[in-house]
Amino acid sequence: MAIQLPERFEKRMRELLGAEYEAFEKGYDAEHAAGLRVNTMKLSPEKFETIAPVAVRKIPWVKNGFYYNADVEQPAKHPYYFAGLYYIQEPSAMTPAAVLPVAPGERVLDLCAAPGGKSTELAAKLCGEGVLVSNDISNSRAKALLKNLELFGTKNAVIVSEPPAKLAERFTGYFDKILVDAPCSGEGMFRKSPAIMKNWEQYGVEYYQKLQREILPSAVKMLRPGGMLLYSTCTFSPEEDEDTLAFLLREYPELSVVDSPLSYEGFAPGRPEWVNGPEEIKKAIRIWPHRLEGEGHFVALLQKSETAQCIPYTTERVRPAKISEEAQAFLERLKLTLAPERIVAREERLYYLPENLPDLSGLRILRSGLLLGEMKKNRFEPSQALACALKAEEYDNCYNLIAEDEDVIRYLKCETIDAKASVKNGFVLVCVDGYPLGWGKAANGVIKNKYLAGWRMM
Repeated sequence: MAIQLPERFEKRMRELLGAEYEAFEKGYDAEHAAGLRVNTMKLSPEKFETIAPVAVRKIPWVKNGFYYNADVEQPAKHPYYFAGLYYIQEPSAMTPAAVLPVAPGERVLDLCAAPGGKSTELAAKLCGEGVLVSNDISNSRAKALLKNLELFGTKNAVIVSEPPAKLAERFTGYFDKILVDAPCSGEGMFRKSPAIMKNWEQYGVEYYQKLQREILPSAVKMLRPGGMLLYSTCTFSPEEDEDTLAFLLREYPELSVVDSPLSYEGFAPGRPEWVNGPEEIKKAIRIWPHRLEGEGHFVALLQKSETAQCIPYTTERVRPAKISEEAQAFLERLKLTLAPERIVAREERLYYLPENLPDLSGLRILRSGLLLGEMKKNRFEPSQALACALKAEEYDNCYNLIAEDEDVIRYLKCETIDAKASVKNGFVLVCVDGYPLGWGKAANGVIKNKYLAGWRMM
């Protein structure tokens, strides 16, 4: 075996898996599978297959997921990645957001969201309608979350960095769907990231089990009657998986485990007998790396009873922004329907808020809604986030490059480029093969670069 597993972990897995352990152990001799997930807000999986910049093959249980060969391919270096066409994600990690049945217009929470793998898929399922609240208690990690959501073209997200209990004070009974991809000991990732074993040896599973049981009550409080909660980990530990699930069912009788809308022959059921738990735990999904091409995961979908008691939330009263003439003139050029009452100004910046938000004052908010741009003296500067959220046909001055054009790389490195085709003076939406990358400002055939410097290709 290529990886030396901790002795205590190996002994425990032998006890749990019995005769299946040999196959499990042999799985560590294989390389971990690399994957990417297509952004369905921008294109279909079928369309992506025709333009994919690397060789791909489908992940059988995720409709917009694909494997690629990480030894020879670098899709994160291609301009399509900078256009937000896909997210690099381990295949099994795509499962939780794929299982949670999110529909456009719903209110959705990703409680432990950074760096954004699950949140970007939830945003794509919402299609810009409703609201996505993405939270991570770490402010630095939440900044990476913000970038990924903006890169994906998300219009309706609120990015927060707060402890779950504080969020629960504002969002009681608010959400239709909640995803809790809980902090865990990471046993399922030992093959992909062997360094995790040191963390496992330091903290063990008990530390994370306690943390999970501190987080989940707040999630339950924020879920509306009839709403659904998705609990997931990337560990094999029954203490963090089935036993935490049994804790939820015991402490909150209004919850029940429901069948996953996603099925695959490689999935295994939950194991209630490992924790002396109720039979409904069998409806959970265990992902074993020796049964499919992916790392270890645990996924359980729960539903709150329609008759559960819930304190009603109150929505925030929003004061519409006073918009400068320059900002108004720019926004009128967009082929978007923007409700004026949802446009707000904070200092010089304009935002487009999701509908019916509760009072967010006092929370650490990194972003509330779509940043439209900044009102400066006698001009308006549109934001990088707005460029990513637009389709080429939604703006009247685009400059399109093909992916193989060297000017694409120059643009992504924040260099000025010379236009090879006619383009009007003023702000121009720079695109690659019809997909927006960011802004430039054209003057007499020269496009001054307005790509966000912090995102530039290195």
